[in-house]
Amino acid sequence: MAPEPIDASATLDASERVKTLLLRLHTNSLAQEEELNKPGGKLSELKAASERYGDVGDTAGLADCQRQFDDLMRDKMIALEQDKALFVYHLCRTLSATRIVEAGTSFGLSTIYLALAVGQNASKLDPERGGSAKVIATENESSKIALARQHWKEAGEEVEPWIELREGDLRQTLASGLPEKIDFVLLDIWTPMVLPTLRLLEPNLKKGAVLVADNVSEAVDGYRDFHEYIKANRSSYRSLVLPYSGGLELTVYDP
Repeated sequence: MAPEPIDASATLDASERVKTLLLRLHTNSLAQEEELNKPGGKLSELKAASERYGDVGDTAGLADCQRQFDDLMRDKMIALEQDKALFVYHLCRTLSATRIVEAGTSFGLSTIYLALAVGQNASKLDPERGGSAKVIATENESSKIALARQHWKEAGEEVEPWIELREGDLRQTLASGLPEKIDFVLLDIWTPMVLPTLRLLEPNLKKGAVLVADNVSEAVDGYRDFHEYIKANRSSYRSLVLPYSGGLELTVYDP
């Protein structure tokens, strides 16, 4: 049985309309995740096959498993868990972050938390500085893009005006037009894209910028190149894995 979403009323500064929307989306995401993770289901079959192919070094088999996994997950609305999303929201509020990049928007749930934080932080600035506040959201799947836009429209003025959605391969969409100084980055994307995303954003990260990466303990192999890069550049990055489900890594850019 999927866990029940928590009551965020006391911790999230948002209208009842937005809170109701978030609760519905989290509930749907949990139900879909429970269905995916049923014993004997397609996901468990792919994980078992991937382990077998990995044990014997069958790269073609591993590649086929990855293709099947990508197809399986293409239309799935699996989102950043609610406790993580609330943490990210409060972290962005604490940082007064107004220039955020989200790598892996999916159907737009975590983007709502980020946009709430950006809008609320911007309201405390003078109009000139607050006018440049935004969440740059990235997504490659057209079906998820359509859902994300629908959810943001439903959320309304608290959320929608603060989002700039870049559609397509983020290696192209983030190659230009970035804020001069990025405050915060959420990395919730296919793990082979994490390091390329960091390398794209790194020249524009402000000193003290914070990056949060999801499922780093659960997807150790997928994050290997990212962690090797962080380790090799220890003078610029400090990281801590927080004890959330699957591991949530907080990294500070401090060159």
